[in-house]
Formats: sequence, structure tokens, C-alpha cells
Amino acid sequence: MKVQVFETALIRPSTAPFTHDHTLPLSHLDNDHSLNVNFRYLRAYVNSDNTGHDPFQVISSALHHYYPLARSLRHSNNGRYELFCKLDQSLPLVSASMDCTLESVNHLDDPDINSTEQLVPDPSPEDTLVNPCTLQLTVFKCGGFTLGAAIHNALCDGLGATQFFCTTDDIARGVDKVKYQPIWDRSTLLGPRNPPKVEAPVPEFLSLEKGFNPYKQDIGHVERECFYVEDECLDQLKALLFEQSGLGLTTFEILGAYIWRAKVKASKIPSEETVKFSYLMNIRKVVKPTLPAGYWGNGCVAIDAKVSAKDLIEQPLWKTAELIKKRKSNASDEYVRSFIDLQELHYEDSITAGKGVSGFTDWRHLGYSAVDFGWGGPMTVLPLSTNFLGSMEPCFFLPYASSNTGKNKGFKVLVSLRESAIVDFREEMEKFNRKEFSKL
Repeated sequence: MKVQVFETALIRPSTAPFTHDHTLPLSHLDNDHSLNVNFRYLRAYVNSDNTGHDPFQVISSALHHYYPLARSLRHSNNGRYELFCKLDQSLPLVSASMDCTLESVNHLDDPDINSTEQLVPDPSPEDTLVNPCTLQLTVFKCGGFTLGAAIHNALCDGLGATQFFCTTDDIARGVDKVKYQPIWDRSTLLGPRNPPKVEAPVPEFLSLEKGFNPYKQDIGHVERECFYVEDECLDQLKALLFEQSGLGLTTFEILGAYIWRAKVKASKIPSEETVKFSYLMNIRKVVKPTLPAGYWGNGCVAIDAKVSAKDLIEQPLWKTAELIKKRKSNASDEYVRSFIDLQELHYEDSITAGKGVSGFTDWRHLGYSAVDFGWGGPMTVLPLSTNFLGSMEPCFFLPYASSNTGKNKGFKVLVSLRESAIVDFREEMEKFNRKEFSKL
């Protein structure tokens, strides 16, 4: 695949959303050090009948509702980010073309990851602050296209960005009233208590190491690869673990435990080191009161589990899955408030999950594949970021491409892993597909 870039258009809201320069505060969740990254992903669309709307015009109209996407991030007096809103700012939208059809690359369902890098903007850290949201529209020979997005994670999480794209969907369909009326009130809805207090067991899973950057650890080159997971294999493993433990474990808990152990084993982590499983949990309905439907800031908190590398590899798999399950069940309003208050008290101490983190997130049911521009939903949704959740080796659970009728009984996982471990990890996944579960 070879991309030809034509121009970068500067998109502004279709009508002016405000009359004077101002700043907007971000929440303490937005300012989490682990979110100081540029999150990149793409959606692939098939244009079958040319009845869809021009994405350039649709995005311009949607920006009227989500004008902060076209503004800039800067540091406030307390060192945290805030959003600076000037009248003449805009959102860059790159226009490009591809010299092949979407079908010829399997609708990017199992792509050459390095080639897909061309389909998503990759601004520098400095440029990302000036333009925290940059989009790229790449048209293929068949008329299909990809929409690539690079969005600073402090501005919004994946669900928040999806709300913006759902608004483009509403506008494309000509609805009178958009589904989500955006709500910004971040510092109030997710601000610290007065006085701040940390009562949930948050600190024991986090690290306070001033100056530590989780995304600058020396683990060598990181590879990305897709693996297919069949329901039949999962069902057999789930039945085995239920027989061993009597626990009702979810697909995420079981497969997350399996992949976590396989990654640590393949990476040959020293047995005495502590390794961590970090899971991004949606807390919009956990906090009290619940966040309003139009809230589009970061509404997720990382839930962490930790264990020694030796115990992770040697203990029964159901025990690891149970550990993940217990950590998920501990999420509560008090946990979220304590996390926010910890950020208030120790922000300058670089609060992170520390070293040895494997990040996991589940995109199968979060609405990423629901956004269309009049041609129907995307065939494929694919994240490209390797820095996520305080981990340089994240794992995403993803749905198959909607064109993939041959593999619709399961899903796929996109794994980032240090190059030195990828061969051994493949073998662990092959064991899973061969149902070699006797030693679990």
C-alpha cells in the first residue's frame, strides 16, 4: 500500500461557537499522567453506492457542537493541562488517496500494521498540543475510505471521541436533533473533594516516582500482531476453569489472564519482579451521581491487578482470572473519588502504574463500529497506539471486520509485544487454538 497525501485542510465549525477567547479546565482524570499520549486509530468504510455525505462537510458541522476538538492544550499555573480556545483555531483534516482497493487488503481486517501507519496522522508531541485532534481521510481506488484519528488522550477517551463521531453520523443522516448534547463540566463532575481523602486501596497499585515516564522504558522494539480467537476454544477453556474453581468467569477475565501470563512468560520476566494487569473500566455509571449522557471527557479509570512473575506463571489460570475479577468488582464511587483525590494530593509525584504493566481494553461492545457517514458502519476499526494505559505493550479485544463472514464465531486480539518475545508468544496462542489446556 502506498498513500499519496494531497493537502491538509483546516476545518472550522460551520458557525462560530463563541465570541471571545477563553480557557476550559480539564478533570483530574483527563490529567492522569498515563493519558499524556496521542491515541491513534482508524475506521475503514466501503462506499458501495455513492449516496453518502461528504465527510469534510459533516465534520465541519459536527465541530459546532464539539468545538474544543479544534482548540489547543497548554499547561496551567498548577502544571496540569487546560484547553485554550481562540477564535481563529481549526482542526487539521488530511486528504489522501490509496493506490489499491479495500478488498485487496481484506478491508484491513488483518493488515500489515506498518502499512496502516500511513493511514493515520502521527503528529509530534509539540504539534499534538497545538492540534490535539487531527484527522485523515484516505480514499481507496474502490471509492471506500478510511478515517484516521490522532487525538490527545487528555482531551477525551475513546467513548468521548465516539460521541463526536456519532454526531457526525446524526448530521449525515439529517436528524433534527443530535443524539448527544455535549457536556463539558469536567472539573465539577470529576473534581477532587474538599478536603481530598484517599480511603479506597488505590495507592497500593500505583507508583509515586517523580519524573518516571512509563512510555520511555527500554524494552526494545515493539511488534504488533493480530490473533484470532474462536468461541469454541473459549467455551472449552471456560468449562475447564469452571470445573476447577466453580467460578463464573467472563470471557475477558479468562482470555485476559491467559494472554497476560503468555506475555510475561514469553518476555522471560525475572521471577521475582512484580507484573501488573491494567484494565480500563468505564466509570460513567459507577460514580454518584452518574455522569450525564453527553459527558465526553475521560470517563474511565484503570483497574490494576499485580502479582509476581513467578506466581503468575506457576499458579492455576483460574486464580489469575479470579484476581482480575476481584479487582474489577472493587470499582466503586469511593474508588474513583479516591483516585481523583490522589491525583489532587500527589500529581507532581508522577502517579503511574509503574513498571511491568500489561494494558488491556475491550472494544467489542463500545460502539466504535457504529459510526457511519451515510454508507453504513465501518468494516473495520483498528487501534494503532502502542503507548496506552501506562503500558508499552497493550492488548485490544476487537470485533472481526463486518466483511469477514468466514470468521464470525469469535473475535480478534491485537497484541503489542517486545520483539524478543513475539515468537514464543505466538506459540502460546497456537497452544490456545489447539486447545492444549491440560496444564492450566
